[in-house]
Amino acid sequence: MKVLLTGGSSFSGLWIATALAEAGHEVTAPLLRPRETYDGLRGRRVEALARVARLEPGMAFGDDAFRALVSREPFDVLCHHGARVEGYKELTFDVAGALADNTRNIGPVLAAMAERGLQAMIGTGSVFESDEGAGETPREAFSPYGLSKRLTHEVIRFWARHAGVRLGKFVIANPFGPFEEPRFCAYLMKTWAAGKVAAVNTPAYLRDNIHVGLLGRAYAGYLDDIVAGRGAERFGPMGYVESQGQFAERFANAMRQRTGLACELALADQREFAEDPEQQRVDVEACRSVQGPEVAVRHVAAQHPVGAEQHQPFVVGTDARVHPEPLRDQARGDERRHQQAVASVLQRSGVW
Repeated sequence: MKVLLTGGSSFSGLWIATALAEAGHEVTAPLLRPRETYDGLRGRRVEALARVARLEPGMAFGDDAFRALVSREPFDVLCHHGARVEGYKELTFDVAGALADNTRNIGPVLAAMAERGLQAMIGTGSVFESDEGAGETPREAFSPYGLSKRLTHEVIRFWARHAGVRLGKFVIANPFGPFEEPRFCAYLMKTWAAGKVAAVNTPAYLRDNIHVGLLGRAYAGYLDDIVAGRGAERFGPMGYVESQGQFAERFANAMRQRTGLACELALADQREFAEDPEQQRVDVEACRSVQGPEVAVRHVAAQHPVGAEQHQPFVVGTDARVHPEPLRDQARGDERRHQQAVASVLQRSGVW
């Protein structure tokens, strides 16, 4: 199929484009700027993107150049992965501006594409949004950025229904892997490469880390399902549902085998839990038949042996989704009770 993918130069966008191309789809990827203006890590991602997609530089979603593209060329699927993310951690994030950028002329865009044979659209969601996962209600957005993502989806959903276009939502948790921005895994590798011990200061927090290559494969599978009319309205693949300390140990073991480095860790004795206890969420709708996160991961690997063989020990399945957000011991300062609180939330949600 012919796929128009926005946000292809992002970390996860590159891997989505790669997986779509590997699945046999013809990918077109708009870029905001001329190709030669990208440098550094983003520039390397653009170079990798050019090997799997046709680049269309100098256009933003819904602007005149973008509308000219979709008016002259038919596409089977619109994958709207791009979004305004600058300053996403800040309370000063411009919600209204982000919504305007993310949905610029969405009505006319979908109408024009539908006239030329558009079969489906997939929008990318985030665990930072309101109403994602399960937990105490109301489940508010984590940040202004999360709010902008929720509002973006609501606007897209309205206009997709108006244009008669089938819509799916692909929700992303915490991807890691090659071409990643300098975050946790990049910090670990840089520290180990220097022969130092990597410190993990918040080992008790629960995270859902997923290998970005497998995230891309899950996206490609979901695209096929949506076009065929059998995909769920919302889908988010599961990764490793465990504490950050456990994930660091898992990652260290995997990197020792691959690099021969010592990959030493120093897990802090975490006594402070600054993340908001009101924001406890676990989405385990498809994992209730398996017992425990480790068993869930092995179960998914058995169901999807190709991904498991090529990416061990990082496995993910398109039939499971977990998006836990940070959990905190409400008593503050008792790590054991914090871990019991984590287990309690997972038990109530049906994972254990």
